[in-house]
Amino acid sequence: MIITAWLLACLAMTTLSPSSARHPEPPALIVPSTQIEMEKVLDIPYYTGVDADEKKHKLDLFLPKGKKNFPVLFFVHGGSWTSGDRKMYGNMGTVFTKHGLGVVVISYRLSPAITHPEHIVDVARAFDWTVKNISKYGGNTDEIFVSGHSAGAHLVSLLATNGTYLKAHNLTAKNIKGVIPISGIYMVPEGVMTNVVGKSPGAALSASPTQHVTGKEPPMLVLYADQDFGGCGAMSKVFVEKLTNAKVSATIEEITGRTHVSIMARILSSDADPASQLMLTFIAKHTKGRPAGKAN
Repeated sequence: MIITAWLLACLAMTTLSPSSARHPEPPALIVPSTQIEMEKVLDIPYYTGVDADEKKHKLDLFLPKGKKNFPVLFFVHGGSWTSGDRKMYGNMGTVFTKHGLGVVVISYRLSPAITHPEHIVDVARAFDWTVKNISKYGGNTDEIFVSGHSAGAHLVSLLATNGTYLKAHNLTAKNIKGVIPISGIYMVPEGVMTNVVGKSPGAALSASPTQHVTGKEPPMLVLYADQDFGGCGAMSKVFVEKLTNAKVSATIEEITGRTHVSIMARILSSDADPASQLMLTFIAKHTKGRPAGKAN
């Protein structure tokens, strides 16, 4: 079963003693611009080495047509590191470009064909492509936010906390404007998910974002569902506690009436969803009020 490895990892975290989540008042509704249309640029290779995967080393762009200097949302799909593809998440463009955002949705190689760190190596390659090329499509290189769901949340968090993978491309966490992980896993217990992380000593710790927090991370908005997989809410809280103790600007939000699956499904279905609104508010906060439905 696809979710088995993830579920075991989450259950292994249920003994943690997390800090309390913050639940501020919902933000005022951010409405889209009625003047922004979406433009698609699909199937762009982000890695073309001799070992490139013809299907997985590609990304799709969803752009606010005719706009320039817009913030960018770089999104990594979930699927327990063993399934999923960017083609399942085209609605990220539908939801967010109407607010003046450019959206980059990537694919990456999957287990069991590969194990850690190859997933995050691919994510770093795709991010590097985005930094080097998104300005050609109108995006602002200095305003790239990274987000992901489930396994994708783990990967964008690891990208932001473990500088090894960005350093390989002469990049740092400073190239990430903000991080929005959704229902992620942030600590991999030893002996669990060996089909994903492998069996090498230290592999689980290497794959655990919580273990790499230095205080140099960009701002984060960590989301999870009130009916998420057991232990995942606790793990999210521990991750945010580690970040805030390191003086990183990090906020955690529990989305009520949602499961591990439906939290993402509802984001994909509507920009008025509470999680979508929190994402837009976070991005607007860190882009001096944009996008918030305004033309850029």
